[in-house]
Amino acid sequence: MLRWFCGHTRRDRVRNEVIRDRVGVAPIEEKLTQHRLRWFGHIQRRPPEAPVRNEVLERVNNVKRGRCRPKLTCDESVKRDIKDWNISKEIALDRSAWRLAINVPEP
Repeated sequence: MLRWFCGHTRRDRVRNEVIRDRVGVAPIEEKLTQHRLRWFGHIQRRPPEAPVRNEVLERVNNVKRGRCRPKLTCDESVKRDIKDWNISKEIALDRSAWRLAINVPEP
């Protein structure tokens, strides 16, 4: 969509990073991390007896993953993101502070 917006095609051989810089869009990896952490904050603020919280946050660790399944589960990727961004899980209980902590500004 951004290529079309800039008037480029794949034949022009313009790199995605260049197009994102021209349009002023944040890198997709950071945006995906932001959305994953936003979802995690939503789950953290749910009551402890909520079914989604029990299923997602309290998984059994000894389960063998099947063939062609992702090596990294969703909760493992969230833990990695929290560690990489140096934020604590306790901030997730305060919605406004959490949104400020996980915000990815547009360049």
